[in-house]
Amino acid sequence: MSELSLLQTLFNYQAWANKELLDSIGHLDPTQHGKERHLSIRLMNHSLVVARIFAAHLTGQEHGYADDNTPETPSLLDLHAALTASDQWYLKYLETISPELLSEALPFVFTDGDRGCMTRQEMLLHVVTHGGYHRGEIGRLLTQLSITPPWDTLAVHLHRSEPSRRLTAAAE
Repeated sequence: MSELSLLQTLFNYQAWANKELLDSIGHLDPTQHGKERHLSIRLMNHSLVVARIFAAHLTGQEHGYADDNTPETPSLLDLHAALTASDQWYLKYLETISPELLSEALPFVFTDGDRGCMTRQEMLLHVVTHGGYHRGEIGRLLTQLSITPPWDTLAVHLHRSEPSRRLTAAAE
């Protein structure tokens, strides 16, 4: 599997996992679990902002963020739409980038003013692993509320999106 193919798999997984978790957050009762619902939305919004910041780094554009989250908390519906658009942006980006460009190092400035430099591939991996970290944080919040979080592992995603993998395993 090539690096580009692996990144496409990971971003498809992330898009699926984000949707699964946002759907679960939508089932949290705003009255009974308002604090946890708000924190979950804030964490997912943070993941979105970081994804947008790194999309700007990848394209050499200004991102316009002064921090790694927005001062206001978006509605769950708006967050869902924005996160879906971001996930789709990354999937389209991976369709257009050449494998040779993945190893290109790009300098950038973090929102706190520190300077950084990462390859495109490292930036892409950061976005995926960063999102997974915060989805796990929200999963823990749900568990503490005695709510079963989505089972959003890569293995589950692969077998749900390609059910023939189950048949292949059974035939061996």
